[in-house]
Amino acid sequence: MTDPILLEIFKNKLSSIAEEMGLNLQKTAYSPNIKERKDFSCAIFDSSGRLVAQAAHIPVHLGSMPESVKSALKKIDFKEGDMVVLNDPYAGGTHLPDITLVAPVFYKGKLLFFVANRAHHADVGGISAGSMPLSTSIFQEGIIIPPVKLVKEGKIDREILEFIKSNVRTPDEREGDFFAQISANITGIRRLNELISRYTEDTVIEYVNALNDYSEKMMRNKISQIPDGDYSFTDYIEDDGAGNRDIKISVDIKIKGSDAVVDFSNSAPQTEGSLNAVRAITLSAVYYVFRSLLHDDIPVNDGCFRPVKVITKKGTVVDCTHPSPVSGGNVETSQRIVDVVLGALSQAIPEEIPAASQGTMNNVTIGGINPDTGKPFTYYETIGGGMGGFAGGNGESGIQSHMTNTMNTPIEALEFEYPLMVVQYSLRKNSGGNGLFKGGDGIIRAIRFLCDVEVTVISERRRIPPYGLFGGEPGEVGENIVIHKGKKIKEGGKFHRKLKKGDSLIIKTPGGGGYGKVT
Repeated sequence: MTDPILLEIFKNKLSSIAEEMGLNLQKTAYSPNIKERKDFSCAIFDSSGRLVAQAAHIPVHLGSMPESVKSALKKIDFKEGDMVVLNDPYAGGTHLPDITLVAPVFYKGKLLFFVANRAHHADVGGISAGSMPLSTSIFQEGIIIPPVKLVKEGKIDREILEFIKSNVRTPDEREGDFFAQISANITGIRRLNELISRYTEDTVIEYVNALNDYSEKMMRNKISQIPDGDYSFTDYIEDDGAGNRDIKISVDIKIKGSDAVVDFSNSAPQTEGSLNAVRAITLSAVYYVFRSLLHDDIPVNDGCFRPVKVITKKGTVVDCTHPSPVSGGNVETSQRIVDVVLGALSQAIPEEIPAASQGTMNNVTIGGINPDTGKPFTYYETIGGGMGGFAGGNGESGIQSHMTNTMNTPIEALEFEYPLMVVQYSLRKNSGGNGLFKGGDGIIRAIRFLCDVEVTVISERRRIPPYGLFGGEPGEVGENIVIHKGKKIKEGGKFHRKLKKGDSLIIKTPGGGGYGKVT
């Protein structure tokens, strides 16, 4: 019989192991993107690759990391001390900069668990600095790493590591971040072995299974509170960076009892540009929304998502096929998937669903040669914006929303690491939509270049605003502005430019939608 006290103990012990892995990764990383922005996730899986516990890191990794672990399991014969590296979006990844490291956890010679972490590397090669290009093929986006052993029985395979480093612009930084990922997994392995040693193998596995069943029960209870019915919603990706506009993301949700079927079959075909999402991203977005409906502190594990069935059609923008480009799908299409799922559910449970948040991650990549070192540098940033108003409150201002949970890069860290100067960083006043409850305001971030650079921006909600709900007004659309040789140039949502020393980039992010009509 399951002891409820032990159940709570194991819930917290498992999640704390994942959190400690994340702390280790952050503190030992080289790149500001990992050590400052915390663009990573850590998790524990059972011997079949099912999610056991995940730290409160990046939601877009929620449904995709299990797919990476399962891909590694299919191709690799794991031995004690091994660690497998991969980033292939068509093998459970998201986009190429997100590199996953998977390690088995053996106890007395028996494989019981896996630990894994995924970190966004600031450059993995490709046609533009930062590896977030306006691409038309995945082969333009950087080095593709299938599941392969980076560590073999406790020893780093230097040949594999050097091969990866030879395909990126910032090899020393990549090596440092890989070592941090290895260290994080070692922490997870050590802590799980300590847990098993204290409570025995049978007890730990019993309570892992019990936690999955508990999470499933809680999710089913929540879904059963949603009125049975069919709910639909459609929104659009503005463009794919290759000239294609108004790319439809459409969802039909069927609620019946304690089950939910989420069907994206009517979404647009995969597109020429890089706004395609692999199925793992769609799973992550849907799981994030349904997990967010639960206000109870339940463990995030495989059981949470058993009641939710996700249907996609191969060859669509939400389930693309190889070799479609995907660099922007992870960051932008994931946000729109969340918007349409929330929009559909607002018809069933209006008091629980907010208006649209900014609906973009405002991805900025800047690269060049650092004049102080003579070496290449790559800077990557996602910029927060406004969250949507909701029943009972205004939306938060200047915050990362939904599928991203990163911090900002502090001005001091950015200017210390890169030949860049932040000349403005402020809230974008009154950019949130009006309503009974207002949407949050966006951000203005302006950067001056202290050397010649190349810049890539992938952003959304520059033409189609974040929607309001129930009479609330939409949020303001964002703006991208370049100042080149003193001339102010308004750019589109996606662009790539080479700019000169003294030029500037200004990003004005969208506000959130308003909720409810002002009476």
